[in-house]
Amino acid sequence: MSESGAQTTFRDVPRTGVIYVMTEAARAGYTPGDPAWTNLGQGQPETGPLPDAPPRIEHLPIELDDQEYPPVAGIWELREAVADHYNRIYRRGMGSRYSAENVCISAGGRLALTRAASALGNIHLGHFLPDYTAYAELLDVFHAFTPIPILLEPQRGYDFSLEELQREILGRGLGALLLSNPCNPTGKLIAGEAMRGWVATARNLDCTLLIDEFYSHYIWNDALLDASPGKVSAAHYVEDVEHDPVVLFDGLTKNWRYPGWRVAWTLGPRRIIEAISSAGSFLDGGGGRPLQRAAIQLLQDDVTLQEARAIQRTFRRKRDLMMSRLASLGVTIDRVPDGTFYVWGNVRNLPPSVNTGMQLFRQGLSEKVICVPGEFFDVDPGKRRGGRPSRFRHHVRFSFGPHEDKVMAGLDRLAHLIQNAE
Repeated sequence: MSESGAQTTFRDVPRTGVIYVMTEAARAGYTPGDPAWTNLGQGQPETGPLPDAPPRIEHLPIELDDQEYPPVAGIWELREAVADHYNRIYRRGMGSRYSAENVCISAGGRLALTRAASALGNIHLGHFLPDYTAYAELLDVFHAFTPIPILLEPQRGYDFSLEELQREILGRGLGALLLSNPCNPTGKLIAGEAMRGWVATARNLDCTLLIDEFYSHYIWNDALLDASPGKVSAAHYVEDVEHDPVVLFDGLTKNWRYPGWRVAWTLGPRRIIEAISSAGSFLDGGGGRPLQRAAIQLLQDDVTLQEARAIQRTFRRKRDLMMSRLASLGVTIDRVPDGTFYVWGNVRNLPPSVNTGMQLFRQGLSEKVICVPGEFFDVDPGKRRGGRPSRFRHHVRFSFGPHEDKVMAGLDRLAHLIQNAE
């Protein structure tokens, strides 16, 4: 095949925000583990031991059967463990309970979302702005559905009322709504009676909620907690697991701090799980058996809740330190984050050379500190908005996922950069 043929055969596939940022950082000399650099752009939590957290798993047994292909929907034992986990934590006393048939296992969160997107029909799919960067390509590559953007306003702290939700579903004819909760990047959380209302609205108007709950243990607003310390889920408000149109995505990546395992799950009505599993049969074929088998022990209540409490203590401190330091540097925070391990900051008031997200990112590389420009979270499938400047070009997502020492070192570098900017 000639070079020109290869160029016309394959389209240009854009990198998601974090991947783009890390590629550019590598060109500037960054390598993982280099102590000279600080990555305040990272989308993973620190993975080492935390005070009072369960011991980290460092060795895995591999059984003879683990050499075989796994079922596309995941091994039955893990599917049962996931269902039981939600029933124990969120559905005590409820007549309708999840079973293994309500669970599909996949090799990571992006793949779980990709399976779901590929199984959607000819519908209008609502999504919020801003939201998770990877949604942009996900919403563009499958053409059975039409993505419908819904703008959230910084001036309102990205709030979205139940009345607005009903109006969007009815007015735009939404068949489904995709969102991260808590939201990556803003940290906005829908929980408590508000989430009860969202689930009821989805039920009454037959609009499927596709809820990415990968940060649901990183909760900083105690008044919004549903059940156990540090954990929220829309599963708490589902009345009938087979009929309520609620599909949840979660996994070990963030909430158990095992991103390298690539073990995630989708939870929902059986008919939807069957469709998503069928999509996995041609998309990927299923995840690895050994890691799925090892994941079962992590879903024990004592392990899960101990880990959630440890996350609460360690990451809340990092959040408070980061917010205080960023504010002192002139970064405006539209909303104190209810959840996630990110601070969504507006840098408009910084010196002109660093007062957009892309400028701060580019200049930060010279100080060996990495952050993610806000424009990547202005989800625009297919670039349909014609290259107009992003509403979030003055925003930056700062991560307090790294160890506290690294977070503070990164903030020191940002301070040096901003104080010497023109």
